[in-house]
Amino acid sequence: MFIVYILKLKGKKSSYIGVTENIERRLEEHKTGKVKSTKGGFEKLIYTEEYTNKKEAWKREKFLKSGKGREWIKQNVKGR
Repeated sequence: MFIVYILKLKGKKSSYIGVTENIERRLEEHKTGKVKSTKGGFEKLIYTEEYTNKKEAWKREKFLKSGKGREWIKQNVKGR
């Protein structure tokens, strides 16, 4: 199972979008500063989607990082 996830970053209006097979491990990596993009920390996990196919998960991540994807997030994800 592959999980596309969105984190609300601390002190910023932006978010972090990623893909993982192990959300607990990945969140721990974010919390402990092992991910360069989130070294400042994150407030909370605000969204997840599950995929059985890695390629589809990556495709969704790429969309969410696009302009249309960011607009979709604004309209559909609470807590951003």
